[in-house]
Amino acid sequence: MKHIFPFIIVLVLFSACDEAVKPLEFKTHNIDTAYEANITVAFDEAEKNKELSKTVNKTIENAIVETVNSSDKDSDLEIVLKNFNDEYLKFTSDYPDVTEPTWELNIETELTYQSEDVITIAISTYEFKGGAHGNDQVKLLNIDTKTGQVLDINAIINDIDGFTKLSESEFIASLKEDDDNITIENFFFGKPFQLPENIGFSEEGLILIYNVYEVTSYDLGYTEFMIPFEKVESYLKLH
Repeated sequence: MKHIFPFIIVLVLFSACDEAVKPLEFKTHNIDTAYEANITVAFDEAEKNKELSKTVNKTIENAIVETVNSSDKDSDLEIVLKNFNDEYLKFTSDYPDVTEPTWELNIETELTYQSEDVITIAISTYEFKGGAHGNDQVKLLNIDTKTGQVLDINAIINDIDGFTKLSESEFIASLKEDDDNITIENFFFGKPFQLPENIGFSEEGLILIYNVYEVTSYDLGYTEFMIPFEKVESYLKLH
């Protein structure tokens, strides 16, 4: 089990039967504002000036904002970044004698899948506000290519119970591949198997990711595995 970005081979393919349906094209958008805190942001942005692109971009921005640990949940990413920097400046002003590394907020996205029905964007966020270590997380965002809105699991999976059983089987198999000494009892804090919040598409199948603290301890980091399309096909409403 490795970090998502080295794990996923990103290959965007699109084949449209209807010439009226055109795939969105994406470019990397960097926010280059200079801050006192260490803030870097690079995310995928749909090109072309049409309503669908605007909706998709707002959906991506909203999802990024949700990954930032802030008491002030503004919907504008630039404001969220400014608030983070202002919080850092206030901390250094209030506690000038405290020696801490510079606060960090690093955000990047990666387009992992694009088809006629769905776009999957992986959002990786690392946040450090002092202490022993920072907090990082991955969010898999599935977007409806027709509306630009978020697709929840019920829009993707047609049989949640059956899919959960398949996922548990694949999860156990992935543990054996990774380390014979790790068993499912090391996860879920004594509770039965549960699906992660983050499920998304890659070119090879469905990726399931448990963020730090969602299962097991911080030391093991992300827990993630893939279910190939040939095994999960019958449970998918779209892909």
